[in-house]
Order: sequence, then C-alpha cells, then structure tokens
Amino acid sequence: MSQAIYKLLLQTPSKVLKVVLFGPESTGKTTLSRQLARHYDTVWVREFARNYLQDKWNNERKTCERKDLIPIAIGQMALENDLAEKANQVLICDTDILETMVYSETYYGGFIEPILEQAAKENQYDLYLLTYIDTPWEEDDLRDRPDLRQEMFDAFHAALVNNNRPFILLKGNKRTRLRKATKAIDELLARKNETES
Repeated sequence: MSQAIYKLLLQTPSKVLKVVLFGPESTGKTTLSRQLARHYDTVWVREFARNYLQDKWNNERKTCERKDLIPIAIGQMALENDLAEKANQVLICDTDILETMVYSETYYGGFIEPILEQAAKENQYDLYLLTYIDTPWEEDDLRDRPDLRQEMFDAFHAALVNNNRPFILLKGNKRTRLRKATKAIDELLARKNETES
C-alpha cells in the first residue's frame, strides 16, 4: 500500500483531548458518545463503518469483507480529523481504527493489514472508555455475534492492554457510566489546563 494511503490513516495534529468509546457492538457506545458531547458542549465523531456497511447491505445484501477495512479506516480518520478542528476542548470518538483492527483480527482469522496495524498503533488518544457487555443486545442488519459477546469483549480488552492504551472500564446503567466517564475526563482536562497555564 502506498504512503499516500498510510497518511490518510493518521491523525492530523490537534490540541484537543481525544476520548474513544471502545468495545463490542451493542454496548452503548453511541448513546454515551451523544451524552458526553452534550455534557461538554462539543462534537462527537460518528462510526463511519455503520453507514458504509448499511449502504452495502441495502445495495448488495453483503456484509463486511476484508477489502472494506481500509476504506472504513480512511473514512473514520477523515471524520475525526475534520471534527477535531471543531471540538470544544474534548473530541468524543464513537470508535477509532484500533477498533477496526480488532474486528479485522477476530472476523478474518487473525488477519490485519500491516498498514492498518501500523497506523492504529501510531494514532494516540488520551482516554479509552471500554464499554462492558451488561447492556441488552439490540439486533439490526449489521450486528451478528450475540452469542460471542464475552469473546468479543475479551478481544477489545486485550487490544487496549497489548497496545498500552489508557482506559477505564464502564459498567452499569447509563447514568453510572456517564458519571464515571465525566469524572475521568474532568481529571484529564484539569491536568491539561494546569500544564498549559
């Protein structure tokens, strides 16, 4: 793959705090992303793969294939880089390309495009919010592993540990999760403001 494509997978420099919602499908990431963006009066980065794969399903009746992973990752980073310029101190990311890497590894027998892995490791975030599987499963056209929720959660947890990412685990109802998330983000913001002042 070309250097030009690799550059499309990288973050543009930004001074905002970047927080990623991370975890298996149907664990409340999008709901919490919206809540956090509202709480901090900022923007949030939607999951590019959702619209991309829904369109593919609607038009071709096909699910995600290996060839879709790089276009999904490029689309995700384009959204993130665009919205980082519009964020108010904190950028909430419904996902990142490390998550794309986890799906690649779990769905395609350990396969990861080297360029995707390299970019996922290079991009940095201030905090990951790992969402647990204690939320009800909500079925849709794209979700397909209701019986493997623990295995998927374990894969996401391992990715954070193996890549030395700062994270907290979120369990419980929406209010409990929001409270724990905002406490952690507030602490990071306070630390950031101290170092900048």
